[in-house]
Amino acid sequence: MEEKVKEIVQRYSGDKSYLVPILQDVQKEFNYLPKDALFSVSAHLSVPISRVYEVVTFYKAFSLKPKGRNQLSLCMGTACHVRGAELIASNVSDILGIKEGDTTADLEFSFETVGCLGACALGPVLVVNGEYHGHMNIAKSTKILKKLGKKVATDDEQD
Repeated sequence: MEEKVKEIVQRYSGDKSYLVPILQDVQKEFNYLPKDALFSVSAHLSVPISRVYEVVTFYKAFSLKPKGRNQLSLCMGTACHVRGAELIASNVSDILGIKEGDTTADLEFSFETVGCLGACALGPVLVVNGEYHGHMNIAKSTKILKKLGKKVATDDEQD
């Protein structure tokens, strides 16, 4: 881990003014920000660890917990909410077996809801691994999870 963090910091010439993009790259590498990686960034940039944590905890885009290989974000803004985002959230949570904000035990899926994605005309919107899926509904969300390899019980299997 130390060597990878050092390599990322060197891409930015060790310039501490690039702390946020460095942290973004570290998170991209490990799928979250491990404690050891944060201490390594702090040491390589000569930035106090308190400053690193201040930045990491300020921005919602950063995660101190491991994230799933597949990351899903559902918009819960007003336009999406009135078009059934709550039902979609329940469906995704039920299929994955986790609550909003959690990651499956096998680290395959993380699911979160967000305040607004700024794509109101497409609402409800589900972002899957960075790809926006508009006009979402329960059937579409189920189909996406199946496509990502999640076993979904059919109505026949549930009886």
